[in-house]
Amino acid sequence: MDESLSTSSVTQSLSEKAYQLFEEMIVTLKMLPGTAFSEQELSKRVNIGRTPLREALQRLIADRLVISLPRRGMIVTEINLTEYLAILETSRELDRLIARRATPDQCKTLKLCAYELVKAAAANDISEFMRWDKVSDNIMEHACKNSFAVLANSPLHSHCRRFWYFYQGSGDLTTAADLHANLVKAVANQNADSAAAASDALLDYLEKFTRQALGLNSHP
Repeated sequence: MDESLSTSSVTQSLSEKAYQLFEEMIVTLKMLPGTAFSEQELSKRVNIGRTPLREALQRLIADRLVISLPRRGMIVTEINLTEYLAILETSRELDRLIARRATPDQCKTLKLCAYELVKAAAANDISEFMRWDKVSDNIMEHACKNSFAVLANSPLHSHCRRFWYFYQGSGDLTTAADLHANLVKAVANQNADSAAAASDALLDYLEKFTRQALGLNSHP
């Protein structure tokens, strides 16, 4: 095996590991909005080398979860209402392009996700709910035949999960779970029309939840 290729593969693996770790820390509020940090501090905290760490941070910057401040380090982005409503507006269009051609194995797992989402909500377990939400999103993205839609949509899911963690006290987890489950089951059943309708219903609820969480009227 070419040594340079082997080294590159290891770096990419560590970079992906670092990205997933940091994304989860930000989404679950272990790193709160507005938290300032340096690459060196973060490297020591998670014991990951500077090269894969830097690659992961560049992805998070592209996802708009982290901002780089010249000579001042990094900062976790704040949750901005105007930007978040734009995220929901964008998701409404992109979700229609995501995963309408899942394989039989993917459909089977999606049905399990739908069950687990509702189960987690019934137990009021936000962490478990978010875990299955992310699993279902990943499956639907892998099943998608439009890589450009996935590239654009994947970071939006991170922002949506972070918003829910931050404002979860204002939401109805059972309703959210039912709407998520309806979408996941529609995709699993390969019913494009039902999936589109379920996606719209979920986004309608998320927009309403957003405005209620921030004390705004139902309409702009």
